[in-house]
Amino acid sequence: MIDLFDTAQELQEFFFTRKWRFCLIGGLALQRWGEPRVTQDVDCTLFTGFGNEESFISELTEHYASRIEEAEAFALEHRVLLLQSKPGIGIDIALGGLPYEMGVVDRASDFEFLPSVVLRTCSAEDLIILKAFADRTRDWADIEGILLRCGSNLLWKLIYSELRPLCELKESPWIEVRLRALQSELG
Repeated sequence: MIDLFDTAQELQEFFFTRKWRFCLIGGLALQRWGEPRVTQDVDCTLFTGFGNEESFISELTEHYASRIEEAEAFALEHRVLLLQSKPGIGIDIALGGLPYEMGVVDRASDFEFLPSVVLRTCSAEDLIILKAFADRTRDWADIEGILLRCGSNLLWKLIYSELRPLCELKESPWIEVRLRALQSELG
């Protein structure tokens, strides 16, 4: 776990030095907002916008090893850059460009995980949105943990106003229905 935090701190410093807008998402954010589970990689959103992704990708691949062949082409097509740290920790960087992704970064805040380990993570609301949108079994279990831990402190109006257009884009209206049922059950 220490290597994971070290990798996240190093990546964060890399972003800070370049004044890039980002936040950590995924398992590390879940450590802050939900029921912690073992995570083996660092996930983040890096706001690149559209059209300038190659400059971000180039700097990142100069500093970090790629986890797959043709990582740059994959990142441009799928908007996810798959890297790894020197100790071999996976780093998944989502290349943000949508207004929602800018909001995720804007709403992020710093959190002290351990003494002298302060990391910028997405909000609990955005973690719910991202996990609901991913719509995988483990993500729904993670959402339950967030609801149990954060409960009535969640900004549900924000969650649904941001989630609804994403569900429409994905043509998956059942995601919002499932989240509302879970909110009703656990909230």
